Amino acid sequence: MSRRHGEELESAILQAAWDELVEVGYAKLTMESVAVRAGTSKPVIYRRWPGRAELVLAAWRRRVPREGDLPDTGNLRADLLTLLERTLHRFDDTPRDVLAGLMTETFRDPEVFALLLKQIAAATHRPSIETIVGRAVERGEIRPVELTARAARLPLDLIRVEAAFYHREITEKTITEIVDDVFLPLLRGLAR
Repeated sequence: MSRRHGEELESAILQAAWDELVEVGYAKLTMESVAVRAGTSKPVIYRRWPGRAELVLAAWRRRVPREGDLPDTGNLRADLLTLLERTLHRFDDTPRDVLAGLMTETFRDPEVFALLLKQIAAATHRPSIETIVGRAVERGEIRPVELTARAARLPLDLIRVEAAFYHREITEKTITEIVDDVFLPLLRGLAR
């Protein structure tokens, strides 16, 4: 059997880490169990990732699907609802304890915590909201708005707060309320 190197080895390790997460959860995942599953050694893993949190972040980043084409239904509300639903379903196969475990562990390490926050932010596509709102302005559906970074993040931030802090299931009703009761009124208020 030939030795794996480079991308092939990294892929095997990341897949093994994901499989461990799904099987035993974040709290019970060990570098040793990942090494055994990947058919490699702990030192090989530690050369690439300094700790469990970094390894799990890499495995998660690899699993999160890339965003496809933005919805363009010709209606701002429908586009926002579709985008938020797609964003929500991108995390369907992420074990529930992953984010909670990562938040707890990374809170002690500011660099890893910053990496987690950056990865979560990157997975939620603020530019997508800006593009959708921009299209609605071009169609004349809404007046031009000065959409700040905070305002563009708001719908996705509200979903994260509902899920992470209140432990509520995000339903179609939740998404509809965020769009209808919060974001669309905000856009009307920001119109110039």
